[in-house]
Amino acid sequence: MQYWLMKSEPDTFSIDHLASAPKRRTLWDGVRNYQVRNMLRDQMKKGDLAFFWHSNCDSPGVYGIVRIVKEGYPDPSAFDPKSRYFDADSDPAAPTWYSVDVELDTRLEKPVTLERLKANAGKLGDMLVLRRGNRLSITPVTPQQWRAVLALA
Repeated sequence: MQYWLMKSEPDTFSIDHLASAPKRRTLWDGVRNYQVRNMLRDQMKKGDLAFFWHSNCDSPGVYGIVRIVKEGYPDPSAFDPKSRYFDADSDPAAPTWYSVDVELDTRLEKPVTLERLKANAGKLGDMLVLRRGNRLSITPVTPQQWRAVLALA
């Protein structure tokens, strides 16, 4: 099993949106970064767990845990001209962009905020979300980092 951190802006898609989705499942679409696309396509596996992170908000941090329930497949939003994630250059025969399906596993009663993570940085090693300038929407998390964040929850 692998661990991940998946960022979403709560104004766009929050833990509340996921909690109210049918079967508490959705596709994770709209990724337009090649490094992250490769993770979605090649590395994320069914059963992997990820922290659900709210970004670009007053209190960024971990708000819950999601489980990968469907491995990488072509992102349908890339082919939909009505989607804000439409990519006219993405060919359905050789797709550029990928999605995975996630399901809400656990909603944290109290989020583990970025501020709290920074205060405990010594326990988190080189966790990518704590690196200055890191803008990736999905990052891997080591088992040690996973346990340390859970201990803070």
